[in-house]
Amino acid sequence: MADDTNDFTSREALFYHETIRPGKIEVIASKPMATQRDLSLAYSPGVAAPVKAIAENPALAARYTAKSNLVAVISNGTAILGLGNLGALASKPVMEGKAVLFKRFADVDSIDLELATEDPEAFINAVALMEPSFGGINLEDIKAPECFIIEQALREKLNIPVMHDDQHGTAIISAAGLVNACHITGRKLEDVKVVVNGAGAAAIACTALIKAMGVKHDNVLMCDRSGVIYNGRDRVDQWKSAHAVDTDRRTLEEALEGADIFLGLSVAGALKPEWVARMADQPIIFAMANPDPEITPDDAKAVRPDAIVATGRSDYPNQVNNVLGFPFIFRGALDVRATAINEEMKIAAAEAIAELARMPVPEEVAAAYGKNHTFGQDYIIPVPFDPRLMETVSAAVAKAAMDTGVAQDPIEDFDAYRHALKSRMNPTTSVLTTVYAEAKNNPKRMIFAEAEEEVVLRAAIQYRDFGYGTPVLVGRTQAVLDKLRELNVDAPESFEIQNSADSDLVPQMVEHLYARMQRKGLTERDVRRMVNQERNTFAGLLLALGHGDAMISGLTRTFAQTMREVSRVVEPKKGQVPFGVHMMIGKTQTTFLADTTINERPSAEQLAHIAKETAAVARRLGHEPRVAFLSYSTFGNPPGKWLENIRDAVAILDAEDPGFEYEGEMAPDAALNPTVMKLYPFSRLSGPANVLVMPGLQSANLSAKLLRELGGNATIGPMLIGMEKPVQIAPMTSIAPDVLTLAVLATAGVVG
Repeated sequence: MADDTNDFTSREALFYHETIRPGKIEVIASKPMATQRDLSLAYSPGVAAPVKAIAENPALAARYTAKSNLVAVISNGTAILGLGNLGALASKPVMEGKAVLFKRFADVDSIDLELATEDPEAFINAVALMEPSFGGINLEDIKAPECFIIEQALREKLNIPVMHDDQHGTAIISAAGLVNACHITGRKLEDVKVVVNGAGAAAIACTALIKAMGVKHDNVLMCDRSGVIYNGRDRVDQWKSAHAVDTDRRTLEEALEGADIFLGLSVAGALKPEWVARMADQPIIFAMANPDPEITPDDAKAVRPDAIVATGRSDYPNQVNNVLGFPFIFRGALDVRATAINEEMKIAAAEAIAELARMPVPEEVAAAYGKNHTFGQDYIIPVPFDPRLMETVSAAVAKAAMDTGVAQDPIEDFDAYRHALKSRMNPTTSVLTTVYAEAKNNPKRMIFAEAEEEVVLRAAIQYRDFGYGTPVLVGRTQAVLDKLRELNVDAPESFEIQNSADSDLVPQMVEHLYARMQRKGLTERDVRRMVNQERNTFAGLLLALGHGDAMISGLTRTFAQTMREVSRVVEPKKGQVPFGVHMMIGKTQTTFLADTTINERPSAEQLAHIAKETAAVARRLGHEPRVAFLSYSTFGNPPGKWLENIRDAVAILDAEDPGFEYEGEMAPDAALNPTVMKLYPFSRLSGPANVLVMPGLQSANLSAKLLRELGGNATIGPMLIGMEKPVQIAPMTSIAPDVLTLAVLATAGVVG
């Protein structure tokens, strides 16, 4: 089910899809393309060898092409989310989004295809002709009953997995929740009485799956707009009639009398509280209408406090969210080159998801969602960003494919496969997602010091719209209001704007700053001028005096100048040295570089401190730190100056036993390249370093900027560490998402 609870405007959604580059996907070469030799290998004449090999043995396409990790997301736009039939082209933003989710959650490459036809036969023929291109087909947003016809025909025609996620994705996640709800209430699937309200694609798929898992056919009453579907009812199509039963009940109200379970895939408000009151003890209610449920959990529990309630929304417990399933189902199916996604694989996915919810929840997930999830009435389905889903669900699906004979490339070592799944995705991506969730659960006041800048203002708008807290905008009142109106913000006056020209806080600020600066050569007049004219000083004082929880600046000043201005007001933490960290996020790994911003020639004590604090940031972002103190010299070769402070920093950690791996002095290749690392078997690093402590500011800053420009990785930072209050200084070249990320990291307590 879709998550429609984020409170953002159409303007921000359109800006998101337009900015940087239009849309949400791009194609990136996975092999070097730098030289003529590279191009010759990639195309002509180098492609001749794999072409001939595949012609002789088609299975080799999985070895020599991207086919085995490529899924097509295909729609004709006849049932777009809750918007209806808006056509193939209008469905493209949704299909691009689905392709992004495949990549984000399961490292499955995906291409969206929109077919301009409502003729099922034309659609089937078009997709069937594309079989050689893809390892799997994900059908999406196709209206019933055509979706049944299309999926069934393609499953029969194609020798690759085909799944209509609107049907089976919802069915799998709801079945997982149903298994656990029955477990909690002491029920058995073969005994429960179920009422299904809705008879569309998802409802029919949900019903078919729970019957395959043990629910008896005669114990299920399915209702459509005309009431109960019973044997002998007129004008019932073949898909509905498959679920008709002998019964004298004719309305939803009658069907619910004494029922154990309600599965709603219909419309908002369809389930009345007084009907819930007449259900069995401890009723199980899955109200999955999108975007608003058939009944809210609050209304259901008002009449039946013993009810277990699930919806499709993230602002209620027990969210039925398809992202828990489809990425990992296809991941498992692709990894064994399955020829289909069969009922056994769907059941395996549902049971794996159910089992995961019964396991203790990792600390980082609990922290991000602001609660300690424990299996029970309000936690029967895992949260969408549980990092264990990749390993658990994909492995279960792959094994089911093998057990049912549809796997063309069976896995021999499942322990190794599970390990590969765990390491396939960079944990930073999952942890950053949970950090954003944590920020929403603990909203804070964020001071945006340069609110007249459009980039900053866009970040501030998103900060509020996405629910991370209250932005405090620093700038000239009218200029900020004019900018807000230019950006078509509703009710610009609802934003809090702080302007030194008319703020009643100025006298208190002057008094506070003069007390700090009067013995540093400044008069009260100097201090008053600074408060009135320097936005970073004014914003820093707002933070220091408790009118905000964190502050961000940097777009209109260099890092060094901004740091000087902020440092007049906000001091370093007692006994600590402030420093900067760049976080370089790759596909499967993240590397932390420090200190990249402040300390020109750090002492041994400062290097040791920087190492410990950066290791702590790495841990908070899901990584077990392996610290390398970098140098031009590796363990004394070559000898030279400027090595003693590095060696002394290592000695300091030796005496402290900090609880993480560290080594130095060493050149970058000895810290990062496994082949070079083998030349030094005495090294204490068990693998490539992920925290790189630089010997000085010159090398650190150069390295960070070179990697950002040439490395192709996403870069976050510099992140400022060690200040008394959370302050972040964004690069002058930042775009709105960069500013927003730093703001959220600061208010969530990850950095600062």
